[in-house]
Amino acid sequence: MKAGKGMDISTVVGLILGMGGIVTGYIIEGGNPASLLGLSAFIIIFAGVSGALIVSFGIKDFLRIGAILSESFTPANEANAELAGQIVDLSDKARKEGLLSLDDMVDDIEDPLFRKGIRMVVDGVDPDEIEKILDTDMTIYEAKKKEDAEVYAQAGGFAPTMGIIGTVTGLVLVLGNLAGDVEHLGHAIAAAFIATLYGISLANIFALPVANKLKGKIKKEKLRMEMILAGVFAIHKGESPMLVKEKMMSYLEEAEQKLLDKGGSED
Repeated sequence: MKAGKGMDISTVVGLILGMGGIVTGYIIEGGNPASLLGLSAFIIIFAGVSGALIVSFGIKDFLRIGAILSESFTPANEANAELAGQIVDLSDKARKEGLLSLDDMVDDIEDPLFRKGIRMVVDGVDPDEIEKILDTDMTIYEAKKKEDAEVYAQAGGFAPTMGIIGTVTGLVLVLGNLAGDVEHLGHAIAAAFIATLYGISLANIFALPVANKLKGKIKKEKLRMEMILAGVFAIHKGESPMLVKEKMMSYLEEAEQKLLDKGGSED
């Protein structure tokens, strides 16, 4: 299926635009980009946020942070005309030839939830049991994905605080050397505030937006699952393809509705 494959460039564009805007604005005001680099500030933010996440979620979940991030670069597996068309086609075949006629088509169903639902329909599983099993699968999937998004949401909460801690530690050093050279003190104070800049930027340009992106994907993918459940139950009841198609329409965006009317695929 096309849904869920490829790359979602909006994440890349957003990150570049956000960071680029900060650096560009700083340059326009006469700043030197090199002055925004601070190794000590980076270490404080990185180590502090990492430690807080490990305490909050455990080492196992923390080590998945890269894999979770990669999900924000892929499109959501949304309800689409191709899947809806497949549901309508199966309902048509089941109505004309019976539910057992779907047996040789089960393995060709790519979506695992849909395949599982149709397999149970063909095997004669009670509709209430099918609903319970598929609902459980949906609930578990949603819970796992929400926990993934929460990792970045919490990182966005920790980062500004770690930035403040970095700034405070820097100012402590400054205050301990007030008798020093004024120019040196000025550089030291500026360096101290780099940590706050890093923390706020990490939270508001990266971590929180990624968390929001992942939460948005969950909503879209859950809607897809709900469409699948509606389709499975409609097929099990032997509803007419016309009625099934109308039900599928309610889950689709306008563009996908038009595709379904044309045959259920962009190809």
